Amino acid sequence: MATHIKMPRQGQSVESCIITKRYVEEGSEVIKGDLLFAYETDKASFEYESEQDGILLKWLFKEGDEVPVLEAVCIIGEEGEDVDEEEIHARDDDSRNKRSHPPGPVVLSHLEGGARISPRARKMAEEKGIDISTIKGSGTRGRIIVRDLEEAEKTEKKVVPTPADTEEYIDEPLANIRKIIAKSMLRSLQNSAQLTHHLGADARKLLAARDKIKEGKEKEGYVNITINDMVCFAVIKALAKHPRINSQLHGETMRLFSNVNLGIAVDTDRGLMVPVIRRADKLSLGTLSKEAAALSARCRSGAVDPDMLNPEAASFTVTNLGNYGVEMFTPVINLPQTAILGVNAIVPRPADLGDGIYGFVPYIGLSLTYDHRAIDGGEASRFLKQVAEEIENIEIK
Repeated sequence: MATHIKMPRQGQSVESCIITKRYVEEGSEVIKGDLLFAYETDKASFEYESEQDGILLKWLFKEGDEVPVLEAVCIIGEEGEDVDEEEIHARDDDSRNKRSHPPGPVVLSHLEGGARISPRARKMAEEKGIDISTIKGSGTRGRIIVRDLEEAEKTEKKVVPTPADTEEYIDEPLANIRKIIAKSMLRSLQNSAQLTHHLGADARKLLAARDKIKEGKEKEGYVNITINDMVCFAVIKALAKHPRINSQLHGETMRLFSNVNLGIAVDTDRGLMVPVIRRADKLSLGTLSKEAAALSARCRSGAVDPDMLNPEAASFTVTNLGNYGVEMFTPVINLPQTAILGVNAIVPRPADLGDGIYGFVPYIGLSLTYDHRAIDGGEASRFLKQVAEEIENIEIK
């Protein structure tokens, strides 16, 4: 009997994945352990190996398609077995309905007037605005299926001439990760009272510590501790003195964390990712640096665990644009967290050096965005000042 190969669920927060490559052609023999397809979530990449021998009878999705988790991707069976793509998807939908509503009947998709339409065809019609009232279904018992809509599109498709003076451009659909980021940022700004405070910290000791670290480059066991690592270490110390900032807001409940689960923003080719270093307050500066570097590498290679990217996994986030020369910005909170710290470039500023002498001192910019529903301005300012003090007094032993 033919087996439906379903899209795996990678992490509890993942609802769909994108097929990036199909390794086997329809009609080809498959042996247990062969790669069938590669797929990715909004943040990570995976490959699926066959768990059985057989013939790949049918692909149900193309490369680039977004597939809901637990939806059939392809069918493996014996040579000559007959398969119906739309009935396969209908059975998948029916089984999901049964799992969601055990006592009740399975509700099939219908059109006005009693006509039947498959779930995939209905979704396609809604997305493309196709009038299905005049389409005759070719599926089982007259069910309208995807190929009926595709044929209708071919029949009605018209070429619209482009005026000669129209500006040339390319319409590029948003990548899955871009859509996820867009929804997250919009939801954050629409559902919280965000305010940003900016403050500079004397970076002389920070830069001296960095120079001291680089001096040990040739020594055994050298760890390349960065400016951002040291800032994160200072943030962790400041959170210990201001625990209400180390929190999440869930409705009318504040969730205060006993440990610092630190989110670190990572810029990748695929988009911004924010993995979490759990219990970062238990780590030494060297270990924190190693953890941050390893997480960043996994994000850039697409091998990070999706559950490590869940905003609820972190209690506070740090994002650094200083390497790009940014002197001030307004970071957006990763809800349900209550605050996020933006780290800016180090720039020289005039300062009192004592005894009536003034000169230029390197300052690192700090931008704290906080949710005013959970944190008041005074509390946020005291925490930001504490971060600055931790940076100004940092020591590397």
